[in-house]
Amino acid sequence: MAVIEYKTVSEVKGPLIVVEKTKDVMYGEVVEITDPEGKERKGQVLDAYKDKAIVQVFESTRGLDTKDTTVKFLGESLHLPVSAEMLGRVFSGSGTPIDAGPEVTAQAYLDINGKPINPTAREYPREFIQTGISSIDGMNTLVRGQKLPIFSGSGLPHNDLVAQIARQAKVKSGEEFAVVFGAMGITSQEAMFFRQSFEESGALGRIITFLNLADDPAVERIITPRMALTAAEYLAYEKDYHVLVILSDMTNYCEALRQIGAAREEVPGRRGYPGYMYTDLASLYERAGRIREKKGSITQLPVITMPDDDITHPIPDLTGYITEGQIVLSRSLYRKGVYPPIDVLPSLSRLMNNGIGKDRTREDHKEVSDQLYAAYAEGRDLRDLVAVIGEEALTKRDKKYLEFGERFESEFVNQAKDEGRKIDETLSLAWELLAIQPTRELKRVRPEYIDRYYPQDKKQQDNVEEDQGDDTGETSNKQAQSQETQEK
Repeated sequence: MAVIEYKTVSEVKGPLIVVEKTKDVMYGEVVEITDPEGKERKGQVLDAYKDKAIVQVFESTRGLDTKDTTVKFLGESLHLPVSAEMLGRVFSGSGTPIDAGPEVTAQAYLDINGKPINPTAREYPREFIQTGISSIDGMNTLVRGQKLPIFSGSGLPHNDLVAQIARQAKVKSGEEFAVVFGAMGITSQEAMFFRQSFEESGALGRIITFLNLADDPAVERIITPRMALTAAEYLAYEKDYHVLVILSDMTNYCEALRQIGAAREEVPGRRGYPGYMYTDLASLYERAGRIREKKGSITQLPVITMPDDDITHPIPDLTGYITEGQIVLSRSLYRKGVYPPIDVLPSLSRLMNNGIGKDRTREDHKEVSDQLYAAYAEGRDLRDLVAVIGEEALTKRDKKYLEFGERFESEFVNQAKDEGRKIDETLSLAWELLAIQPTRELKRVRPEYIDRYYPQDKKQQDNVEEDQGDDTGETSNKQAQSQETQEK
């Protein structure tokens, strides 16, 4: 079909242009725009009517006018040239190489919107992905094929966390593993941090990076995550890679949606965001998963910076409905100098039980995690109580729970930015902390696990203390009764 050139631009409004007297234009079609000076830009059809089309321009609309601007509708949707050569490369948010390397030799051209996946063809997410972060691996385990968002806030070290995960993440030995990193609306300083971090760690060779900077057009942010997911789908389903996709920051993506919605004069939804934002986010998040008879998998870690640390804000709220849990970063832990400041109590991995156990991590993993949650929750409650009544009013048992809470944050949650802990190291550290409590307090762990993993020196000390009297005040009660008998 012959490509028709149109010189019927009737309006240029923000990132959008309106083209009149069009014919047979389809939604999502790629558009080539030539300004009066002959410079070409790319765009995409956002709305198609019988004789009119609204086009979003992936670059600035500066210099475009309604008189001499030429528009070509190319008759196809936006495609990304993909190849295994993309590993180790850095691309712009629109898929153009920006690392001074050669153009990618395309093995295929894939539609960035992906292909619909038959729900019956999906394989249930299983198998453990080791991130090296104890508070994730031990208590909010990431599973292949899962989508597990990180809820952060302005100023919190989510960039350090996702960079560390990208460097350290591992699957079983002998399996192909890659990371696709899509950054939206980040600063040049942040982009430089990610590139240096990947290069210095030696992990760059297994990472594909897409960078949309804060001064790049907002419209480009709409296609950046789709570019990243398209590259991930090629590696997973054509090259049998297990792919971890990190998308940061989805808040900037949603702000771009709101900006375009305002330019189109759409009726706004909650807090000015488009009413279709839930559907739009789902079209991205649901591209994670495993497909039956395919060896590869796609796992997603989207990052959401919550405005005003509000977890009920539309972006984290809608994300929580679509995804399988969340990792929540705490500002109070960050102020205490804890890194990564992951608050394990509101954090959750709904698919954790499918990725852990005897054949995947270790047989005691689930029960140790449950015991850590219970002990830390009680320690946090007692910390709040101490603020009211003082520590002197606590029993010996309460003081041990208080000690556990402090050491759990400083030793288990807290770890160095270059420290990657294996799952056995994480679980061994958990038992060291659980040994603060006497064995009778470990009510969520089977006795055979206590016999096998509870530190022996602590167990002997626990037996001595039990012979002398427990920590709940029984010894003092017996002494008081004995004294009362003597007085009588």
